[in-house]
Amino acid sequence: MRPYATWKYLLLLVTTVLSALYSAPNLYGEDPSVQISLESGDALPDGVGKRVDEALAQAQLAPDSSRLESGRWVARFPSAEAQLHASDVLKRELGNQYVVALNLASKTPAWLAALGAKPMALGLDLRGGVHFLLEVDVDTVRRKAIENYVVELPSALRKEEIRYTGRRQAGDGVEIDFTDADKLDAARQYIAREYRELALSTPPERPLTLVARISDAEAQRIQTFAIQQNLITLRNRVNQLGVAEPVVQRQGLNRILVQLPGVQDPTRVKELLGATATLEYRAVDESGDAAGAAASGVAPAGTELFYTREGHIPYLLKKEIIASGAQLVDAQPGIDQQSGTPMVSVTLDGQGAKRMLEFTQKNINKPMAVLFRERQVTTTYNAKGEAIREHRNVDEIISVASIRGVFGKKFQTTGLGSKEAQNLAVLLKAGALAAPVDIVEERTVGPSLGADNIRKGFQAAALGLGMVALFMCVYYKVFGLFAIAALTLNLLLLIAGLSLLQATLSMPGIAGLVLTMGIAVDANVLIYERIREELSNGMSPAKAIEAGYDRAFLTIADANITTLIAAIVLIAVGAGPVRGFAVVLALGIVASQFTAIVGSRALAHLVFGRRARMNDLPIW
Repeated sequence: MRPYATWKYLLLLVTTVLSALYSAPNLYGEDPSVQISLESGDALPDGVGKRVDEALAQAQLAPDSSRLESGRWVARFPSAEAQLHASDVLKRELGNQYVVALNLASKTPAWLAALGAKPMALGLDLRGGVHFLLEVDVDTVRRKAIENYVVELPSALRKEEIRYTGRRQAGDGVEIDFTDADKLDAARQYIAREYRELALSTPPERPLTLVARISDAEAQRIQTFAIQQNLITLRNRVNQLGVAEPVVQRQGLNRILVQLPGVQDPTRVKELLGATATLEYRAVDESGDAAGAAASGVAPAGTELFYTREGHIPYLLKKEIIASGAQLVDAQPGIDQQSGTPMVSVTLDGQGAKRMLEFTQKNINKPMAVLFRERQVTTTYNAKGEAIREHRNVDEIISVASIRGVFGKKFQTTGLGSKEAQNLAVLLKAGALAAPVDIVEERTVGPSLGADNIRKGFQAAALGLGMVALFMCVYYKVFGLFAIAALTLNLLLLIAGLSLLQATLSMPGIAGLVLTMGIAVDANVLIYERIREELSNGMSPAKAIEAGYDRAFLTIADANITTLIAAIVLIAVGAGPVRGFAVVLALGIVASQFTAIVGSRALAHLVFGRRARMNDLPIW
């Protein structure tokens, strides 16, 4: 046999060591833990650890460890029961300004973590986590669209100097009254030209009333857009949680599926998914009596009554919105250079920038208000220690300032606290929900169920590996041992690849892993059968080994490439478990090509390459 290149032995050795190293974190497991951080995202203040330890000691809870890890205080516990008890205790002790989240903390040693080694990311069915099915309230979207037309259409008619005597919202449309037929026809022509999405009609009993309704096609477009916008927004918000391979996808006509592996605290997730925080820039109605409206509780037509955050001062704001959170492109927290107070730097899209520019050009030295709107969820505890969650809508004017200059696309919003500026910037960047969502289904998959799935999955994989090993050793003898060694390296490479890529492994992924073992063994079978064929043709054992590996290469590559193409297509178009299966399959195919051609051949050369004379091979 011709000598086998030394660099190939070194490559095989380095690959084996690295794959074993980066597969090792999966052996250490995870601890049930409680993770504590500030809701604002700022660094934890001094003394938090002492408060945590004292509260746990008072509740007779002994954590395995309690220390600062990656900027968060993490307390690890020996069991899930102790973890849940500790979470309740710490929530009561620390209050709403802290986020107390359930987590599974990796037990990977620090020296391995320093090398970038991490355990595999496990899917919802293996690690446990939360499952939500959200229903989008599309009726609210349609109603908001109609409300916008109630404000926008009369304003547009005034600009065109088309006079009307009254306007009102009626059902799913807008009714506008005119004094004569000429003005009605002028309005009909203008609205038909500029608002093609509206269907126009005139009731026979009211010949001077124009009714504008949203067409069926436009209603469908609004509904589809709202769901798509909510999908994008929810994906952005889920990314704030740092969950590996979350599933956020549309299901049916108006529902969205959200699955978050590894998350054990559904309360925090629900608050984030349903949170709505946005800004509205509105003109202040200086002609109205805000104090009188506050006393009577009735605002004049075309205005709404709101109060300032500081001082609770009433203001009448015009209903027409100059720009809103839906038109925000970017939002960054920072410090105002003039006042030294927290601010949010806002960037509007083209439409919002145009309206803001037009408004500021016409209203120099007039006041404009910034209205902050948020849906808050607060948690309190009754005398029995039971958690009570309350929802409330917050509508506050955070600033009223005179317009000193013309601006449009970029400007700053001040009047916020440090924590509020940070939170508002995050929510605005993630986007406002285009339509409210309701949770219609909620499931929490516990880690114990996930552990049972892992155990059963790997029992199936071990059984498959054992049966393959038995067959190969009986049928191919020594060469069967080479195949099993190559198959073991293939599994190490696959696990290391999944760990490095942090690709999510789920039950379909385990199925892909078992399938990969069959594919890897197929390559060795092709090689060994080729060696047998060459021996039967009278070729010497040494040349038969060389010919078996050389001539089987193209056959193995052809079979693997066709399967790899199918796996790549699944990765490109699939999602969730399907994509996870395809990733495992693709990695396994690449690894099997290497281990079958390089790994088992290196072993064959080590065992038989130095023999001067061979009369036969133990492969018959």
